Amino acid sequence: MEVIKILIADDHPVVREGLFSMLSREPDFDVVGEAKDGVDAVNKIKELSPDVVLMDLRMPEMDGVEAMRQIKAVMPHVKFIILTTFSDDEYIFSGIEAGARAYLLKDAPREELFKAIRAVYRGESLIQPVVASKLLDRFTELSRRAPSGEELSGRELEILQLMAKGAANKEISAQLSISQSTVKTHISSIFQKLGVNDRTEAVTQALKRGIIRL
Repeated sequence: MEVIKILIADDHPVVREGLFSMLSREPDFDVVGEAKDGVDAVNKIKELSPDVVLMDLRMPEMDGVEAMRQIKAVMPHVKFIILTTFSDDEYIFSGIEAGARAYLLKDAPREELFKAIRAVYRGESLIQPVVASKLLDRFTELSRRAPSGEELSGRELEILQLMAKGAANKEISAQLSISQSTVKTHISSIFQKLGVNDRTEAVTQALKRGIIRL
């Protein structure tokens, strides 16, 4: 069993303690450290090299977005999940732009958080529907002007819609009754047609262009 090394960055001690207690019960999670602000997060991430970081957005000294940008510049392998109380459009947009692979609100069910950690660790992404709808609102004006790109097939649209809901290749394979290799082929085609390199970019572009709705 692979163990996922996790770092928690949040300026509220009670939140950090609650997350530590909850995550430590999962056999494949190892909480290797905690950070109380953005500067502390950058230093701890460099020191402990976690696989996944749970990052709050509003923190003293340095906010979560700037901390992610600094780490991504020197440690691109570290994956970030934004875990915040803020669902404002600008926060969401900035967080995704800075490289977050998932964006969850703190009232999300624990199972959704666990799913996000495991998905992000595997190189996938997870955006809550409420957050995805905010992204769509943020891009409404741009989507009217954005080029549609090469048209996606019906099957590719189905897969893209499932990707937007955080489904892994195995789950997509099961739901659509196709092999995982076929899923991978379709995803490669989606990336090429949308001009993107990963799932988060694909979902963001699809929402931006109005190709999918959540």
